[in-house]
Amino acid sequence: MLSVSNADDKKQDERARANREELSAVELSQRLNAAIDVWAIRHRTCRAEAIRRLVELGLHAEPLPRGAVRLDPLILEDLAARRIGEMLDPSLSAEERERRIRRLIEGPPEFSKDRVDLPKHEK
Repeated sequence: MLSVSNADDKKQDERARANREELSAVELSQRLNAAIDVWAIRHRTCRAEAIRRLVELGLHAEPLPRGAVRLDPLILEDLAARRIGEMLDPSLSAEERERRIRRLIEGPPEFSKDRVDLPKHEK
C-alpha cells in the first residue's frame, strides 16, 4: 500500500516526465553520424542539438519541384571558380587570380554576417 507521501512523490514524478521533451532514439549510419558531427562542429553545438536543428530545417524546407535536380554545393562552387577563372585577365599572377576568385565566391567580408550558408559566430 502506498503512503500519502509516496503517492505525492509519484504524482510529482509523473508531472515532471510530462513536462520534459520526449526522447527519441534513431539508428544512423557511420557516414551520416560523421556528417552530423562535422555540421555540429561547424555550428559549435553538440550532436543532439545538431540533429534537432537539422530535423527542424528539413521539416521546414521546401520540396524541390518535380524533375528538379539538387547539385552538390562543392561541385557548384568548383564550377563557379572555373567560370570566373576563365573571365579573369590571363596576365594576372596565380596568387592574384586565386584571391579574386575566392573574393567573388565567398563574397565581401562585410556581408558574411548575412550569409545563411555559414555558421554564426558568437562574439
